[in-house]
Amino acid sequence: MRATKLWAAVLALGLAAAARAGDWQTIPLDQVTKDKPGFGGLSGVVVDRDTGDVYVCVSDIGVFRSDDKGKTWKRLAFFSDKGRTEQPGCMLIDPRGGAGRLLLARVYGGAVEMVNMAHTSDRITVDGKSSHVDWCAIDWTDAKPNLILALKHESGGTLIVSRDGGKTFDEIGKGYGPAYIFDKDTAVVAEAKTKDKLKPGLLRTTDGAKTFQPCGDYAATALPKFRDGALYWLTDGGLIRTTDAGKTWEKLGDVKDARYGPIFGKDAKQMFVLTGAGVVESSDGGATWSKPVAPPPELKGVSPLTWIEYDPVNDVVYIMKMGSDLYWMEHGKK
Repeated sequence: MRATKLWAAVLALGLAAAARAGDWQTIPLDQVTKDKPGFGGLSGVVVDRDTGDVYVCVSDIGVFRSDDKGKTWKRLAFFSDKGRTEQPGCMLIDPRGGAGRLLLARVYGGAVEMVNMAHTSDRITVDGKSSHVDWCAIDWTDAKPNLILALKHESGGTLIVSRDGGKTFDEIGKGYGPAYIFDKDTAVVAEAKTKDKLKPGLLRTTDGAKTFQPCGDYAATALPKFRDGALYWLTDGGLIRTTDAGKTWEKLGDVKDARYGPIFGKDAKQMFVLTGAGVVESSDGGATWSKPVAPPPELKGVSPLTWIEYDPVNDVVYIMKMGSDLYWMEHGKK
């Protein structure tokens, strides 16, 4: 009995040490750019898993890239400089890896853009109706994607769709949340919780977003994440996964007060999730989670505008909140 209690005490101390080990280092915004940004300042961060390159969006200045963990930065002139991102997920790297395509959905100031970082002339800029959006989903399986879904900002969850690569958009309706596109015909989208829809669910389309059918009784809390043929989604009941393009879902585990993620580690078993208390980590595919590592005190807690990212090449975790500096931590040295 005494041995059991001793082991429990050692385990508790170890978890507490991990939680205290959030030795976040600061990358000041003026290290990224010497220019004065617009409202919102630093407004997004994403990491290319294949290279470790870090991309940030700075309000009304543009997109910057660092290939040395934030020591030096280069502005990418082939992205528009106007506007800003806002909610985590406004910047996305092709989740299948290899292609190096970066998708940028601005809440203010410009339309959706996607650029192939290896061949910057390979790009799409869609119709202006795609400006002022919270999220954007495209068909990553298509080199020239036709199906695009986006959620208009401050519009009661208005979902819009393009079936011609962004040349034109149609309005699907209100009361929606984030989405993911599997191919030119198949996608899943979350319903938003409203006074008229107290128990939202997940919907699926197989005809290019012309019609939708219920596919799961889950209330999504973040943008879904794709890895190795499976789609993962944080819900108010935990983390779920589908391996058949949204036909069926399985619950992987509970995550308390999940806000964003999962951000994958070096494999699909390792993942990070942003919660209201900080960053938690799983090494068993979401079945169990560590105690949270608190965000830097300068962020003053976690908000809907807090982002996390992970660099598997250098084993580095990033965190920021719109308007803050960028912070990083060497994960392996916790």
